[in-house]
Amino acid sequence: MKNKISILYAVLVIAFASSCQRMLDEEIRSQVSNNHLSTPEGFEDGVKAAYSTLRTFHANEMGMTMTVFGTDTYTMGSDGAYKFVNEYTSQFDPRTGFVRDLWNNLYIGINACNTVIDRADRVEGLAEEVKIIRTAEARFLRAYYYFTLVQQFGPVHLATAETTEVTTEASRAPVPDIYAVIVDDLRTAIAQLPATTPDYGRATKPAAEHLLARVLLTRATSEAAEDTDYAEAAALAEQVITGYQFRLLDNFADVFVQGSGERNDEVIWAVQYTRNAITNGANSDADGTGNAAHRYFLMEYDVLPGMNRNVRDGQPWKRFMPTMYTLEYLFADRENDTRYRKSFVDVYLCTNPGTYTVDGKEVTYELGDTAVWLPGYELDPEVRAAKDFMVIEPSDYTQKLYPTLTKFLDPERPDMNYEFGSRDFLAFRLAETCLIAAEAFMYAGDPAKAAEYLNRVRGRAAYDGLDEAEDARRRAAMMVDPGDLSLDLILEERGRELLGEQLRWYDLVRTHTLVERVRAHNPDGGDNIRDFHVRRPIPQDQIDRTAGGAEAFPQNPGYN
Repeated sequence: MKNKISILYAVLVIAFASSCQRMLDEEIRSQVSNNHLSTPEGFEDGVKAAYSTLRTFHANEMGMTMTVFGTDTYTMGSDGAYKFVNEYTSQFDPRTGFVRDLWNNLYIGINACNTVIDRADRVEGLAEEVKIIRTAEARFLRAYYYFTLVQQFGPVHLATAETTEVTTEASRAPVPDIYAVIVDDLRTAIAQLPATTPDYGRATKPAAEHLLARVLLTRATSEAAEDTDYAEAAALAEQVITGYQFRLLDNFADVFVQGSGERNDEVIWAVQYTRNAITNGANSDADGTGNAAHRYFLMEYDVLPGMNRNVRDGQPWKRFMPTMYTLEYLFADRENDTRYRKSFVDVYLCTNPGTYTVDGKEVTYELGDTAVWLPGYELDPEVRAAKDFMVIEPSDYTQKLYPTLTKFLDPERPDMNYEFGSRDFLAFRLAETCLIAAEAFMYAGDPAKAAEYLNRVRGRAAYDGLDEAEDARRRAAMMVDPGDLSLDLILEERGRELLGEQLRWYDLVRTHTLVERVRAHNPDGGDNIRDFHVRRPIPQDQIDRTAGGAEAFPQNPGYN
């Protein structure tokens, strides 16, 4: 799938309500004809085009900004033009570029899905089995795109048929109606998708079950809530955990090993990237820019003594800085929980040999010597003074100096300034499924099951692999009892395990804790966040291009 995705917007992109203009600007996206899409080959290309929308918001700056920023776990580094999203200032308004692009790209993807679904029965020569599976994939993707929209914006335009011409008619469907389409699409996908696929990256039955479990967990706290949401979410998550060959890897760090390690037993479904420059980002406006997440979580290491910018340590764009809540509270237990040192860079090895002045001392570095150390805690002054390399303690952290998240680093890029990373984005993995199960079982009234699945994740976090007895001791220390369960405990575990994985903003909105947690733990956003910030502004160009304007397509409260 990785090397086969064709970026074929063409007819699929033409004039949906969210992206149309009163005076249509024509832009040729490809030479694919309308008739081609009605052939078996063209139909397959249309399905692949529906997948390509995933790259427009996964593992790029827009997607990360709209999901990582403005939470309790991450605040802003020194660089970037979208700090106001984290700060919740009035600059975050309906004209924000990332808001517009997220909206438009998702509707392009939805129209691609609608086209596949609508045309399937009219494609001559298409095998029935292929038609069923491909339309189920399109339903999975359409559900995913609408789920992203409803979480970000609330009521949105609901279209379930192919748009073939320019229209200025649009309206905001009620949230329950949107969830009804999402859930129906996913139930169909579960019934029709295979459990496995030889074409890695395509949707599968367990991927649809995982997504529906996540959807129901979210719907359960919304205005669309149904009494059975928690129980069904728990059952679906448990089915994914026990009904297939997935397993938690022994070592948390192994989940994020680049290359062949990305396709591991914990990954349920991933967004595909590649080293092919044309596929990955030759047309960045349409395709995204490859997996660019390797840029955004890095501190400014490249100006420090003994260091320069290099492929191994990455491009330090300094967009996202972990909050002190993340570093000092979520990861406070570093004796039993190994995830702090497996999640953050603590040592930089010299890449620029020479003699430097460090903490008032003259130090000579050879290539590969320890140049910078971030111990993660305050040292005794005499211990620090004895080090012949730069030491950065928590009291030294700034918007330029802070622990770098390792999950997305991409040392396999061909050169140090190459932006189109090749890592797959691990969209669904079994650790999250276990955490969904824990939360759903807790609210469904089965705390024993909830603790069981929470402890699977916590127990894995204790693994070091150096001493079996010590691993067992740490695992025992990490266990929680059913009576210990709470929403805060689960949110804290999700914060540690899923840090940076484009879920945190959704988690806080879903649990109605965004405002209180940002105020408590995000010093840059806490003063400005208000209750209305649980929804993003509707793009102004959507309102302007809708017949009837704001009366027909009203803005979300707080952004007028």
